[in-house]
Amino acid sequence: MVSVLQSTLTIILSAEFAIGNLGNGFIALVNCIDWVKRKEISSADQILTALAISRIGLLWLVSINWYISVFFRILLLPGKTLRISSIGWTVTNHFNNWLATILSIFYFLKIANFSNSIFLYLKWRVKKVISVILPVTSVLLMFNIALINMHINVWISEHKINMTCSSRMSNFAQLSTLTLFTNTLFTFIPFAVSLVTFLLLIFSLWKHLKKMQHNAKGSRNASTEAHIKAMKSVIAFLLLFAIFFLSLFASIWNSTFLERKLIIMFCQVIGIVYPAGHSYVLILGNNKLRQAFLSVLWWLRSKMENLQAHRSFRDSSCTC
Repeated sequence: MVSVLQSTLTIILSAEFAIGNLGNGFIALVNCIDWVKRKEISSADQILTALAISRIGLLWLVSINWYISVFFRILLLPGKTLRISSIGWTVTNHFNNWLATILSIFYFLKIANFSNSIFLYLKWRVKKVISVILPVTSVLLMFNIALINMHINVWISEHKINMTCSSRMSNFAQLSTLTLFTNTLFTFIPFAVSLVTFLLLIFSLWKHLKKMQHNAKGSRNASTEAHIKAMKSVIAFLLLFAIFFLSLFASIWNSTFLERKLIIMFCQVIGIVYPAGHSYVLILGNNKLRQAFLSVLWWLRSKMENLQAHRSFRDSSCTC
């Protein structure tokens, strides 16, 4: 029963891996081609490209760790392999979460309207604000890595002392819990920032609609449409981010080693929906990416129709 569940989850994760790489690879490719043609790239496209690349790295790392933990678990026992795996996931997860959060902040500063002097200062210097956030959050990344390293060092010391199989499994389960708990805490910070950004965007839309009603204008204008479009994208982003965050939180569930392993595997499959699925939300919400995506679909459709017509003609010729 356990092997059947593992096989099923492995197939699902493999499909998510392929879908996520296609979506994020498409975003990075389209923006890089446009960058080469125009010899310049907008701030939003820079964030989107960096986000897509970080997610490709995260998907590859999760998949490699998955296959190692399922088929070659003995490779995780040496401290060096486990350290590289844990720190690699921490780094890619950090950039995945914070670049998505920075993107939501960017759209918020571009679209929202407040008369507050601090907000106006940030709005007029949005590029500078965005360029400062990521280096500042690198301090959190260093702190996160330091904590992960500390947990691994403690586990290695205990691993050398306790050589029995049961103690090794218990210590490894404890290390997994501490690592997941640490990463969940650091993931909560960008999630909270994204949630606050969303609430402020709702408040901005409410103030805008109230102002329009007071001035006896129509219910819709360019600013209203921009607010609603941004809110749709942010809602989809927050839902996927919430699923990812809850999957991390659920992985801390304390149970027997075998049940815990299955819980972590299931949570990984659920959580990977976020970096894999959000790329398509970004594609559909961006005019340039959406048009390029539709062009590729039409090209594939025409190729399939031509191939089908060629096969039909060949079959009819053989019949004659």
